[in-house]
Amino acid sequence: MSQALESAARGLTAQRELFGQPRGLFTLFFTEMWERFTYYGMRAILILYMVDAAKGGLGIPDRTASAIYGLYLGIGYLLSLLGGYIADRLVGQQRAVVAGAVLIMVGNATLISGTTQIFFVGLLLNVFGVGLLKPNISAIVAQLYPEGGSRRDAGFSIFYMGINTGSFLGSLLVPLFADKYGWHFGFALPAVGMLFGLAQFLKTRHYLGDAGTTLAPDAKRGSWLPILLLLAAVATIVVLELTGTITLDPNLLSTAVSWGIGVLAFAYFTYLLFFAGLTPVERKRACVMIALFAGCAIFFAGYEQMGASFNLFAQRYTERHLFGWEVPAGVLQAVNPLFIIIFAPVLAAFWLFLGRHDRDLSAPAKFAAGLIFLGMGFGVIYFAAGYVLAGEKVAMTWLVLTYLLHSWGELCLSPVGLSSMTKLVPTRFVGQVLGVWFMATALGTNLAGRLSGDYDATNLASLPALFLKIFWWGAIAGGLMLLLTPLLKRLMPGVK
Repeated sequence: MSQALESAARGLTAQRELFGQPRGLFTLFFTEMWERFTYYGMRAILILYMVDAAKGGLGIPDRTASAIYGLYLGIGYLLSLLGGYIADRLVGQQRAVVAGAVLIMVGNATLISGTTQIFFVGLLLNVFGVGLLKPNISAIVAQLYPEGGSRRDAGFSIFYMGINTGSFLGSLLVPLFADKYGWHFGFALPAVGMLFGLAQFLKTRHYLGDAGTTLAPDAKRGSWLPILLLLAAVATIVVLELTGTITLDPNLLSTAVSWGIGVLAFAYFTYLLFFAGLTPVERKRACVMIALFAGCAIFFAGYEQMGASFNLFAQRYTERHLFGWEVPAGVLQAVNPLFIIIFAPVLAAFWLFLGRHDRDLSAPAKFAAGLIFLGMGFGVIYFAAGYVLAGEKVAMTWLVLTYLLHSWGELCLSPVGLSSMTKLVPTRFVGQVLGVWFMATALGTNLAGRLSGDYDATNLASLPALFLKIFWWGAIAGGLMLLLTPLLKRLMPGVK
C-alpha cells in the first residue's frame, strides 16, 4: 500500500505546472543548461590549451591537437549510443543522467591537474559522461508529454533554449576566467557549473515523477557483461599508456575512427536496403536517409572548425582589441550560440509562414541551404586568410560574419535532421535512427579534427588552402543536394 501511495504522490508532483509546462521540464532545462555550459566552455579553450607552450599549456603540435579535438567530439557522440543502451536496458534515464553528470564533473576537475597523462584521463571521463547524460535527458523531456502534440513541441523549444543559454554562457565566461586566472582555473569553472547542474537535478528531480525511471521489459533487459568488458578494455589501454608500455598516436586513431564509423554506416544502410524486409516505398525513403546522412557528416566536418582551426585563427591572426581590452580568443565561440538564440525563433516563424502558404521547403532543400551557408562562411574566412597571408591581422568581424552564416546553416540543417530521419524510416526502426544520426554527427566532428590538422603553422599558405577546400566541400555538397532535391522528394511521398 505504501508503494502505491508513493507512486501516486510522485504522479501528482509530476503534474505540477509552471508557465503551462510540467514543472519537471525546468529541472531538465537547468540540468542541460549547466551541462552545455560545461561542455562548450571547455570546448572553447580546449585546443588553445593543448597547443599553448608559453603560458602553462601542453605544447602539443597543431596537427595532433586537432586530431584530439576531433576524437573528443566524435567519440562523445558515439558513446551516446552506449548511454542510451545503459539507460533503456539497465538503469533508467534518471540514473544515467546522474551518473553522466558525476563523470563530467570529475572529468573537468581532473583537467585542472596540468599533467598531460591525467589530462587525457579527464577527457575520457568527460566523453563517457556526455554519452550517458546527453541522449537520456532529452528522452526524459519526451516522457513528460505522453500525449505528444504541440505541447511537447513547445516543451522541446524551451529545452532547446536551455541548451543555447548554457552554450553562450560557457563559451563566454570560461575563456574569460582562463584568461584572467590561467588555464587550470579555466577548467575548474566547468566543473563547478556541472556541480550546480547535478545539485539542482537531485534537489528537484521529484518533479519528474516516474519519467525516466521505466526500464525495458524483463525479456528485453540488457546485460552488464559487455559494458564491463568495454570498461576493462579501456582501463587496460589507459594503464598501458600511463605507464609508457604503449604510445597511442591520435592522428592514426582519428583516421581509424573515421573509417570505422564509415564502415558501420555502410553496413547498416546495406542491411536496411537489402535485408530488413522493407517495402519498395520504404526502400526509396531509405535512399533519402543516405543522402541526409552524408549531408550531416559534411556539414559538421566544416561547422566544428569553430572550436579548432577558427579558434587558432582567432588566437594568432585576429586583431582582438576592443575599447582598449584584448578579447580572449575563446570568447568569440560565444557568438554562435548568441546567433542561434536570436535567429531560431525568426527562422521557425519563416518556416511556419512558408507552410501556411503551401511553400514549405523539403528536408533535402533545407539541408542544401545549410550546406550552402556553410560554404559561404568559409568563403568569407578564406578572404580573411588572404589578408593574413599578406602579413596583416584581420578584424574580428570576419569571424563574426562567418559564424553568422554557419549559425544560419545550423538552423537550416540540424533541427530538421533527426526529425526527418524518424519520418523516413518505418516505425520499427525509429530507435535505430537516433544511432544513425549520432554516427553521422560523430563522423563529421571527427573529420573536423582531421581537416583542421591540414593547417601547418610553419606554412601559412596552408591556412587559406584549408578554408578554400572546405568552401568547395560545402558549395559542391549544397549544390548537389539542391539538384537532387526534386528526385529525393519523389522518393519520399507522404513525408513532409
